[in-house]
Amino acid sequence: MMVSEEPNLLNTFVKLYYMLQVKLRTIASNYPYTTTHEILLEMKPANTESGIPVLHSAKEGCKPKKFTPDEVLVPNPSFKENQGTKRKRKALPLKVEGRIEKVKEEKEDKDIQPGSLSIYELERLENIRQNQVFLSSIKLLEAKQDLKPEKTQRGLKRQNNKVAWTEILPPRTKSLRIQKKEAERLPLPLEPHRIYYEVERIEHARKPEGPISMEPINMEEDSSLPPELLKLWTEDLIKEEKEELGLEEYRSTLKSMELSEIGGVAKVVKSRIFSVAFHPCSSRLLMAAGDKLGGVGLWNLDSDMGDEGVLLFEPHVQPVACMAFSRSHPTDLLTLSYDGTLRSTDVEKAVFDEVYRIKDGLRTFDFLSHDCSTLVTGDWYGDVAIVDRRTPGTSHESLHSLDTKTVRCVHVHPVQKQYIMVAENSIVSIYDARCLKASSREPVSQLYGHSKSISSAYFSPGTGNRVVTTCLDNNIRIYDTSELTSRAPLLTSIQQNLYTGRWLSKLQAMWDPKRDDCFVVGSMQRPRRVQVFHESGQLQHSFQDPEMTTVLSVTAFHPTRNALLGGNASGRLYVFTD
Repeated sequence: MMVSEEPNLLNTFVKLYYMLQVKLRTIASNYPYTTTHEILLEMKPANTESGIPVLHSAKEGCKPKKFTPDEVLVPNPSFKENQGTKRKRKALPLKVEGRIEKVKEEKEDKDIQPGSLSIYELERLENIRQNQVFLSSIKLLEAKQDLKPEKTQRGLKRQNNKVAWTEILPPRTKSLRIQKKEAERLPLPLEPHRIYYEVERIEHARKPEGPISMEPINMEEDSSLPPELLKLWTEDLIKEEKEELGLEEYRSTLKSMELSEIGGVAKVVKSRIFSVAFHPCSSRLLMAAGDKLGGVGLWNLDSDMGDEGVLLFEPHVQPVACMAFSRSHPTDLLTLSYDGTLRSTDVEKAVFDEVYRIKDGLRTFDFLSHDCSTLVTGDWYGDVAIVDRRTPGTSHESLHSLDTKTVRCVHVHPVQKQYIMVAENSIVSIYDARCLKASSREPVSQLYGHSKSISSAYFSPGTGNRVVTTCLDNNIRIYDTSELTSRAPLLTSIQQNLYTGRWLSKLQAMWDPKRDDCFVVGSMQRPRRVQVFHESGQLQHSFQDPEMTTVLSVTAFHPTRNALLGGNASGRLYVFTD
């Protein structure tokens, strides 16, 4: 039984093989340029009613043909007839034939043999040519170039300081073995011991002591300061007493302030901005910014001095953490840096005078007297120093070590100048400068409620009855300091994302110098914005613009005009004016 079934099974597979070969050769001879997918469709059964090929399942369409044992294995006659005959290509439509002939003629003109390309490639090249002709006719590429805005940058220009250099390797020394010398035998220590190295603070190369020449680094060497800067710097201030606007009028004034389309943004310093300030003159807008590398940039909005109104100086070598114009002498700009120096800008003498100098670690300062002759400074080590500019030298009058690890911000009461507010780690204390002694340093009042480090704390500019603090626990708090009690009451707490990371300057809430109830702060929200809040926590206005694509961490209002300034991490200043 087994012997009789094996030949039948073999015959069945042979028949299937021959029939499949014949079918494939027949279809290939009729359609020489068909794909494998088309051949498979041809092999599948058709719908007998409509005559349209239909797709069946693989199981149903690939059923093998059943043979009877009595059938004779005879090859299909069509297989023999097709042997030795030349296959004929199926005629294509006249439209396709015409395009193919046209492409062939073009290829012959370009010395390309048409036989080396398939019909599909020739049709593809013809489609590409027609698409290019169509795009050229509608001038789409020209319109695309016209829609691209021209990017113009004011301020400092990018400098290419790349210098080609070739590394010169030292000559290779030969070993003692190659030199045929005996190696030195060094005795091993009897008992191994460890050497503990004391960690020493690396002191950066600071500027020399004394005055430094005021030479712009973005101008030619030995070039003097522009006369218009000296004229604007020494301009007499005209104090105009204006009535304080109501909240609705103030809100409408903020809405009228916009970023100028031409000239509202300029690169003033090279690196990340740490501090900004407005010159108090009202005829023009003169702004100053300090960056991470110790540079101080001046920007005159309506001038072409330097690089489109920008002059850059380098009086420091580390971040300029704080700067301010003297309220009694507007010609005096003071800049404080982490490198331990506090300098005064004298434009008339074209020098940066040295006011105060320590080893390193200065963090913040403020004016302690109405004539701005006395200063108070704070450093990273928790020390507060009183500096009198009238005393010769660059030392302090008194130094007070507070019970804290660091001092992040100091601010003086605008009316009662004897009160100094110090932002410590997680608490804000108000001290009486007259009672700061080595034996007792008890604060007059303290502001509680902060759970993390405090970035800043400032009295309201007019009366000092309010204090706004910025804390890394994502809260901006407003305290009532109209009466300096032992524990100042908390009025409002505003939740705000204040986490900037290590590459952005810390966000700080700053009062508007023209008001006692509104302050400005940067924001981490998208789209990027700068927000103005009321002391009650109500949002007054958000400054937004398509050009403002980065976080403006450092902000400041103009003391007299309706102008707002913001600085980002790439050294650019944005100014909003009415």
